[in-house]
Amino acid sequence: MVRTRLKKDDLVMVTTGADKGKRGKVLFVDKKRGRVIIEGVNLRKKFVRPSQENPKGGQVELPYPINISNVMVFCEKCKKAVRVGIKIDGDAKYRVCKKCGKRID
Repeated sequence: MVRTRLKKDDLVMVTTGADKGKRGKVLFVDKKRGRVIIEGVNLRKKFVRPSQENPKGGQVELPYPINISNVMVFCEKCKKAVRVGIKIDGDAKYRVCKKCGKRID
């Protein structure tokens, strides 16, 4: 089980690998395996049989998971990938950008 500060619908940037520099929205976080699926990143072709939904069959491009250590949260204010910190304000707990202090949640 991996502890992570990434959540579904976060805007992230890929820091290493074939898709380095690409940005996308997190679709799914698998904490058990330490992997994330990001929209438009690490696309693979899957060949599907003809069915009612897809009568011709053929190829479908699907996003596959990548390691959680290869992505960082993208800060809109800084315009770069940043580390995430936690701020506690009374009973509220929220994530902030380590560079500029902007609230991410």
